[in-house]
Amino acid sequence: MTWLRALKETARAGLTVERKRLEPLVALRGAAGLAVVIGLSLTLFGPAVAASSAFGAFQAAIATFQRSWRPRPELALASGTSLAVSTFLGYLTGSHLLLFLALLCLWTFLAGLSWAAGPTVGIIASSNVAIMLVTVTIPTSVVAAAGHAAMMIVGGCVQAALVILFPVRRWGAHRDALADALAAEADYARRLRHDPVAAFDPEPLMAARDAATITARQARTRPAELHGARGVAERIRPVLASLADPAVGVPEEGKERDRVRELLAAAGAVLDAAARAIRHGVPVKIPPEAQAALRTPDTGAILTGPAYRAATRLGALLKDVLETAGNSNGPSAEADRTAPAPLLRPTLFALIPAAVRAVRAELRHESPVTRHAIRVTAVAAAGYLLGHWLPLGHGYWAPMASVMVMRPDFSQTYSRAVARFGGTLVGVALATGLVQLAHPGTGLSAALAVICAGMMYLLMRTGQVAAQACVAAYVVFLLGMGGQQWTQTVPERVVLTLLGGVLGMIAYALYPAWETPRLRTRLADWLVADGRYAAAVVDRYAHPAGKACPDVREALLAARDARVAWQEAVDRAKNEPVRHRGLSRAAAADAEEVLAQLGRVAMLMEAHLPERGDTPVPAAARLADALRKSTEQGAKALRERRVPKWEAVRTALDEWDGEGVPDRVVRRGAGLLLETLDELSDALDTSPPPMLVDGTSTKRPDDEGPRNPEGPAAR
Repeated sequence: MTWLRALKETARAGLTVERKRLEPLVALRGAAGLAVVIGLSLTLFGPAVAASSAFGAFQAAIATFQRSWRPRPELALASGTSLAVSTFLGYLTGSHLLLFLALLCLWTFLAGLSWAAGPTVGIIASSNVAIMLVTVTIPTSVVAAAGHAAMMIVGGCVQAALVILFPVRRWGAHRDALADALAAEADYARRLRHDPVAAFDPEPLMAARDAATITARQARTRPAELHGARGVAERIRPVLASLADPAVGVPEEGKERDRVRELLAAAGAVLDAAARAIRHGVPVKIPPEAQAALRTPDTGAILTGPAYRAATRLGALLKDVLETAGNSNGPSAEADRTAPAPLLRPTLFALIPAAVRAVRAELRHESPVTRHAIRVTAVAAAGYLLGHWLPLGHGYWAPMASVMVMRPDFSQTYSRAVARFGGTLVGVALATGLVQLAHPGTGLSAALAVICAGMMYLLMRTGQVAAQACVAAYVVFLLGMGGQQWTQTVPERVVLTLLGGVLGMIAYALYPAWETPRLRTRLADWLVADGRYAAAVVDRYAHPAGKACPDVREALLAARDARVAWQEAVDRAKNEPVRHRGLSRAAAADAEEVLAQLGRVAMLMEAHLPERGDTPVPAAARLADALRKSTEQGAKALRERRVPKWEAVRTALDEWDGEGVPDRVVRRGAGLLLETLDELSDALDTSPPPMLVDGTSTKRPDDEGPRNPEGPAAR
């Protein structure tokens, strides 16, 4: 992609306003908390303290809107307290240019590194640095600075208290995550009726797992219907796939396939009903036709073998889902005994060692997080010095804009820069026009600031340009409340915001962290993770242990993480103005599809794992070892721009054939694994085929598509 096209795409993304579900009650609660803090500060201390404390309450409310599964009061308190500490330390050094610049560089570098601990921490830390640049100019003495910092903490406490006293859809985000997972599986079941090898994006299941990882305090109050449905949903997905797939199930046409379609339609209806019940906390209402389809005794007469086992297993799992989703009146004693132990999330203080380890792991020059920290630190220092030397006043606007727009990846940095400047123009224009018409005093300015903040909370998730317009107007009214006229803030704010955004964009161009050159590494990591998952599944046929296999579960989660890391890398790379010479976009897309199918084949085999005490298959252990080693060697070849080879897997499979296989699902699944690996080699082999003497290609005509029409890549 050329630079011109990359700039056009990122600018379009930054100026886009998306249609999102708004949360007016949550926005109203955040605005009410801000109004309480401003009113209290104005009454007791005056406009200056009100302005600084308003920033604390404003930032604390923003923290509660971040996509995090932690309790919202914790986020508000952490945000308000960290901003207070930043402001107080900033004021202590603010009168000495070099000393404050050193603190600014240290604080900005740490904020940049904090992205290693997650986006929520990174956003809060970056916002603290940006707001500190404004708030350090408000106090007039050390005592006053301490008072302002204390009021910022009070602002965070007020927002936390309002979240506790006036909950809006308590557990609503967790309900939505679990309901989305069940709804995604319902849609998957319906798609399998028409496409027996349809793909499934595990992202909803991963989000549901994240939502199910809760603190010990949350575990004591979690609704009963959120206890075990996610685990059941995880087990339903492979059963659905194995029931529909012709390779291990029933033929593509005939009465068996018709019965499978009926079961899949009924499963979709039941899962949708459970999703609605969990989302809204109401009883489950199952359509009568779905109940009839699941209760008919014809299944045993029509389906046999693996298909019958899958159908029986599906019925039992759907019953478990309904029992869990319908338990909205509190957990019974039986439910308490059978419910799995919750996935516990560490407290904020216990999270510190993990965050330190994550930051330490990123402390290398090639890390995108470290390069972002270096980049944003240099830009913040340069912007502060330029703003200090330019005869505009309020020079902190430039570094503040840079810190707020810069992110570890190219697309977000450039799109946010465009959105911030466009939103600033709109916001200051509207606020300035209103100021000139109404000439608001202190009280009216405070009220207008609260209204703008409430609009920002409401529109935050619709796009950056809308949120930035509200923020720009909020700052104009807030500083106007403190006695500053619009002519003292608006012109330099526009110019310096543009300067800060341009500095951030230039810095990324000069010192980038491109994702495109790392795509091969991301793909290799996914191949290794998929190979370990497939090997763990195959090895269980040699060592039957029933359905409870922790090693298989851990390998599956690792494979999902690797897949998400690859997809996020592709999303970041698609708008970058660089080209990967070793992996074309077409080859990357083909390899992604094949690796997704490799995981799917392993999932099909997982759905038919032998029970404890079943006859072991010794050859499966050799195949599992070959899969594990071959995928690791294949990943190495992929990183070195070579085409992977799978001779060890082929040899192990040939030896297995000589010993005999008791279950056709096992042999068919193992064969599909090899065919999928061969498909991956074909996708990565971009060299032109050799030509024969007559000028024709040695490539077979059927190499243009999947070599096995019933295999995992047949879509």
